[in-house]
This record gives sequence, C-alpha cells and structure tokens, in this order.
Amino acid sequence: MKIGIIGPGSIARVHAKALRAIEGIELRAFLGRRPGAADALAGEFGATAFSDIDAFLAEVDAVTIATPSGAHLEPALAALRVGRHVICEKPLEVTTARIDRMIAMAREHGAVLAPILNRRFTPAIEAFKAAVDAGRLGRVTSASCYVKWFRDQAYYDSAPWRGTWALDGGGALMNQSIHAIDALLHLAGPVRRVQASTACLAHEGIETEDIGVALLEFESGARGVIEGSTCCWSRDGHPVRLQLAGTAGSIFLADECFEAWEFRDARPEDELIRTTLMARGSGGLGANDPGGLGIDQHRRNFEEALAAIREGRDPSPSAADARASVALLEAIYASARQGGTLLSP
Repeated sequence: MKIGIIGPGSIARVHAKALRAIEGIELRAFLGRRPGAADALAGEFGATAFSDIDAFLAEVDAVTIATPSGAHLEPALAALRVGRHVICEKPLEVTTARIDRMIAMAREHGAVLAPILNRRFTPAIEAFKAAVDAGRLGRVTSASCYVKWFRDQAYYDSAPWRGTWALDGGGALMNQSIHAIDALLHLAGPVRRVQASTACLAHEGIETEDIGVALLEFESGARGVIEGSTCCWSRDGHPVRLQLAGTAGSIFLADECFEAWEFRDARPEDELIRTTLMARGSGGLGANDPGGLGIDQHRRNFEEALAAIREGRDPSPSAADARASVALLEAIYASARQGGTLLSP
C-alpha cells in the first residue's frame, strides 16, 4: 500500500518512522502547505515532496494527517473525496461538526477514516480494559483522570497556532489531555452530565486554558473528575493517572504502570500484572517532553487502521470513538464559559 503523509513537522516524522517499521507499506510522499516545506522529510525517508495536494493524492492509496489539530478537516475532505483512506492524528478535529463532515465524506466515498489514539495500544491499557470488561471492578463507582503536566512559555511561543481555539481547539484539556480523556471513556463508558471550570494561570498570549477541571456523571451512575494542566511543574514530570474503582476492585494506572491492581476476588494472572506492570517510580512519560514516547504505539495503531482498510471494516478505535472525546470536551468548555453550568455532551 502506498502511503503519503500530510504535515512536515515532528509528528510527521513519528508517522514516517512508525510506517517504515510495517511490512508491505511504501512511504511514497510528503505534503507541505508551502513549497519546500516537506523536502527535508522526503529526503530523509526516500520519498517525494509535494506542495500541491492533487498531485500528492495521485501518488498514494492512503494518507496520514499530522497538521495542527484545527487543520485536519480540509486535507481529510480532499483525500476522502477522491477515495483515499485517511489516518488522522488526535483529536480527529477540534469540533464535532467538523468531525461529522469527515465521517460523512468517508461514508459517501467508501473510504476508511481512522483516528490515531495510540495510547490505547499499550499493554497496560489493554490489561485495564480486559479487567473492566470482565466485571472485576463490580459496579464502577468512581472514574477519573489527571494530567498535571508543564509547558513553559517558550512552548506556546514556538508556533503561532499553539494555544489558539482555531488550530489547537483548546488548551491543556484538548491538546495534552485528549489521550487520557479518550482512555477514560474507553474504560468507563459515556458521560451523562458534566460541570467544569477552566483558567489560564501561568502563560501569556494564549487564548485557551492552561488548567481545567471537570466533574463527571457517567451514564453508568459512576462519578469522576478530569483534571488537565500545563502549569504543574515537576523536575521529572508527573505521570498521567487513570483511576477506576468499584464495589469489587480498584485499578489505578500511572502512565504505563499500575499503582493499584486490587480485587475482592484474586486471580492467578494478577501476579503477572504485579510483576511486569506495577509502578516503578519513574518520571511522567511526555510530561515535560512534548515530543512523545517513540513509535511503537503509533506503529500498532497504524497496523490496526491498515488492517481495517484491507478488510473493509471500521477500525478500532473508530472515528465515532474519536468523536466522543471531542463531544465531551465541547461540553466541558461550554460549561466553563457558563460559569460551571451542568451540561450534557
């Protein structure tokens, strides 16, 4: 399969490295919005650089999109309109209205639209999900996530789109916390109502929040909290925490290691989890480094999306899955703008 990558930045390089590790993939082209923008990556990976999207699309069967979040819609529609499959970075877009246009275009032209939610492709999240689905927590009563990260002023000053509603879609919640929010919904199910507060406390010249907190009522009846920040300094960075608890057990995850794996009814496989995936006291992955965690999770995400393309099915996670986290974030931002009004996604 011939693949092209849209976007000449650091995330495009992650895409390229991950795709190059997959058998049967030909990394054919890079597209940059300005002439010459994609030349360096094309040279690095032995591909062709384009600035014209029509010429670029003529060379490929599928594209990955690695532009700023609010610039996903136009290249996605252009690709889907001519039957090219699209694998798109998180969030799929910055509003549900824009995501719905992408989903409708994919459906109309028989193309696959797959999100990149690469944090789902970790041993810890897979073990977490399996335990929840097996009912090991009993009735889930509490479900929360916490992203207490730090970004200095230089991070926001490094690109004019950072911290803007148009291209970032939000701040610490939409950008830095989207993976944790997606994982929370993946594990705990949909949210019925939300009440939120946001603020910009430690940065200048940005439109969006650097801290946000939301109280959640899940459709299951469970309660929980989302907290996302880019103004919580730490020397090594705080890990992202996902915590679910219920009437028969508790699972607390810090990045890729469990801090709690406890159940009323123990099973033999629990010892393997404690031996291989329990917390080891390292710093937070990605907490102080926006560059990410390497390519393995992206590779696995791409493999699933490419399998869905070959098999003519919806990928997992699907575009509808990716839409759910953005719908929740829209409700969080609306509640915060309205002074904490209780709203439904």
